[in-house]
Amino acid sequence: MSSVLVKLDENLGQSHAELVRRAGYVTDRVTDQGLSGAADPTVWHRVTSEGRFFITLDLDFADVRRYTPGSHVGLLLIRPRNNSRDAVAEILERVLSEYPLNTLHGCFVVADPTQTRIRRPVPPDPPASN
Repeated sequence: MSSVLVKLDENLGQSHAELVRRAGYVTDRVTDQGLSGAADPTVWHRVTSEGRFFITLDLDFADVRRYTPGSHVGLLLIRPRNNSRDAVAEILERVLSEYPLNTLHGCFVVADPTQTRIRRPVPPDPPASN
């Protein structure tokens, strides 16, 4: 079993949670914790305080300046052609098969029907030698 903990936003259903669990991840949903309709900062605080990789369809999480790679466990923004359960599941399944989530630690990931774009954390500059 993977040590990566995952949280799904309220726009992802129980079938998506099951898909992530079948891939070997401990998964819960925002809706299971009574956070449906909560403001994004409230949701984000819960995600980060629990040390979870966050999966969402919400474009409010697309701001890479606010959700800087390396400042969180990981964020996957799914961008389907339509928001049907099957369209979302197809992208989610592809990403999970191509990229184990532990390889995306700290990354900001955007996945659509044809590609997955990954912004990795920028490593810190090495200390200057005198």
